[in-house]
Amino acid sequence: MNTSALHAALRHAAVADPPVEPVYSPLRALGRSQLTPLDLAGQSMSTMAPATCMVFTALWMSAAGSHGVRGLSAVIGAVLVMALVALCIRQFTVRLAASGSLYSFVAHGLGKRATLTAGAALLVGYLGVSISVLSNAGADLTQVGESFGLPRIPAAIVCAGIAVAVALIAIRGVRFATRLILLIEVCTIGLILALLLQTPEPPAFDLTVTSVPFGLFVFLAMQTVLNLAGFESAAFFGPEAQRPLRTVTRTVLGTPLLVGALYIVAGWAGMSGHAGTLLNAYFGGTASGASPLLVLVVNIGVCSSWIASTLGFAQAGSRLLYSMSLERIIPAVFEKVQPRFRTPYACVALFVGISFLGTLWHTPGHGGSTAFDAVTEITLLLGYTLVAFAALRFLHRIGEHTPGTRVAGLAAAAAGSGLLAFAAVDAGRSGGWIYLAWCAALGISGPLWYAVLRRYRPGSIDAIGVFDSVETADLLPGAASLRIDEHGRPVLSPPGR
Repeated sequence: MNTSALHAALRHAAVADPPVEPVYSPLRALGRSQLTPLDLAGQSMSTMAPATCMVFTALWMSAAGSHGVRGLSAVIGAVLVMALVALCIRQFTVRLAASGSLYSFVAHGLGKRATLTAGAALLVGYLGVSISVLSNAGADLTQVGESFGLPRIPAAIVCAGIAVAVALIAIRGVRFATRLILLIEVCTIGLILALLLQTPEPPAFDLTVTSVPFGLFVFLAMQTVLNLAGFESAAFFGPEAQRPLRTVTRTVLGTPLLVGALYIVAGWAGMSGHAGTLLNAYFGGTASGASPLLVLVVNIGVCSSWIASTLGFAQAGSRLLYSMSLERIIPAVFEKVQPRFRTPYACVALFVGISFLGTLWHTPGHGGSTAFDAVTEITLLLGYTLVAFAALRFLHRIGEHTPGTRVAGLAAAAAGSGLLAFAAVDAGRSGGWIYLAWCAALGISGPLWYAVLRRYRPGSIDAIGVFDSVETADLLPGAASLRIDEHGRPVLSPPGR
């Protein structure tokens, strides 16, 4: 290997003058190259809350009765669709790192109006899931406290306490939070898997599950999508990750397959009766004949998973808001970053605050899909469908399509669109016109947002799609130089220019 050129470059770098006007990444305030693959896995796992979702998947499959095989097929189909979505997201994560995740990715594949629609869908969807998991965490924590003989505390106070704790941990820093999350989830998943493999036991409680406004199989598919929602949250931390184009991509591809496999196992256990011990302990309590210790351990595990999910969405949602604030899509006040921990504390406070306010009218429940859940599912599915279309357009524009990327993109876009259409038909058939209205409202949200920005803040439209970029400090001194062009983008120039 000839190293003479390298030695010459190093000698030149040692005597080169420092740049007069260094160029910085627009996302450098978050702290670059600090998160490991383990941290990204913890973040991705947290938003999916796999331990908790395994319990509910087993419940729904137990309630499916004689339709269990078809129900399990719906779960498997939804997992495969999300795997295709992950392949579409991969087309962006191997090329750029952005704190806006799918919102920023859609900006590089579709127009600005579609980008704002995706942004609205992600915000509403993430807030919807955050409200739900925070509300359920408060209900479960109250139940755990009562099992220890503590007096019953109002749910609002419990949720407020969890929200404050989540906000403080999220502001404290991503590395601390994600590793704590990963430890909680791994321990809880181990417990749930052990209980799912027990000998078959009949349920000791009513298995009636409300699937309004969708039919059973659409309900199972939509719930699986909701359970896997957030697998892409690792992409929000691309600017903060070590070797982001590689580590984020691996996380985005691997975690939905791993967690999806866990859901399929849980579905099989529920269908075959092996989940009876777990379901009786969590839903039936000691009245089902389960031991008090088992009931307590299961409730603590599920409650921990709820809280970890609340934390995961707070971290992901705050990065989405931060990206929007940099682009002035929302007020610039949310651009503030805590100087020591490198976290967007204003965005964390906003996201967690709205989530807590939502719990004041959200009713936690374990019986099936509520109207709130259905709206959240439609919102998230719209976001995933848009990113599939964006991947197709993006690769076509840069001329890097392959037969595999076309098949994956077309299949994901068709599956997402088809599932949205089936959900709309089922909702209309059952009289759920509010869901159809919600779909229409989401569809026009982007164009309306675009019109407002064009009228009052036109410069922000051109800034949409901000992503991490090379800095002057990343270059060997004297080897090249960076400058900002007339569009505000960094441009690499030969030395001396």
